[in-house]
Amino acid sequence: MITKKKRDWFAGGNAFISLPVILITILVFVPMVMALITSFQTGVPTDMHFNGIGNFKRMLTDSTLKKAFGNTFLYLIIQVPIMLFLSLIISNLLNDKKLKFKGFFRTALFLPCITSLVSYSLIMKTLFSDNGLVNQLLTHIHLVSEPIHWMTTPFWARILIIISITWRWTGYNMIFFISGMQNIDDSIYEAADIDGATKIQQLFKITIPNLKPVILFTTITSTIGTLQLFDEVQNITGGGPANSTMTLSQYIYNLSFKYTPNFGYAAAVSFLIVVCIIVLSLIQNKVVGD
Repeated sequence: MITKKKRDWFAGGNAFISLPVILITILVFVPMVMALITSFQTGVPTDMHFNGIGNFKRMLTDSTLKKAFGNTFLYLIIQVPIMLFLSLIISNLLNDKKLKFKGFFRTALFLPCITSLVSYSLIMKTLFSDNGLVNQLLTHIHLVSEPIHWMTTPFWARILIIISITWRWTGYNMIFFISGMQNIDDSIYEAADIDGATKIQQLFKITIPNLKPVILFTTITSTIGTLQLFDEVQNITGGGPANSTMTLSQYIYNLSFKYTPNFGYAAAVSFLIVVCIIVLSLIQNKVVGD
């Protein structure tokens, strides 16, 4: 017999919440704790033993880790601001009620982020190959005298990764900005028009201040995504040439499956990413404010 207390428990929605909580605990929090324990261990996967903070000490002298860390933060400080700026400008243009074919433009810009990663990587490798369309165009308009070796020159390989990530995720963030803009009361813009405010002034005085929560959200999610960057680098450059494009996530993958397996050190490096995400998220939240 179901008592009144049990009926109230079910009626309050606790039964619906409990299943997701249990699943998240089993599939997310338990593996996190196990990974933390693993980060204090060393040895091959079949013979792991406690190593204290040895893995974390090793990170201080690991030159490959330093290069991967530098590459990841280079992508972060260059690509994320460019991508969010482009998303904001494009969103502002596509939010114009007088613009025709808005649905087509929004779909076209959003498509890259839902394109198959393998297909997208092949497209970028083809476009930026030595005899690809990009090099042909650059040489045709005389911007360069000879083809750029995008995937074999460290500097240009990094530029290629930045271009690829920006192309893929600008449309994704655009959707959030458009949603935020559509929640801004039109009467505010009408009053600004009456007062003689230009479109640029409206963007900086009305749109951006009202989009602060969206800007914070997209900044944090883009930061997390960039710190976890793996797919583009793995599929386009393979981390080369000479580890010049390798990221932290790719280094973790290599430690686990490409080099001699070292799950303990790989887990320790993964918590370096966690710490970076927490610190940067707190800084961004503090900068943007309430």
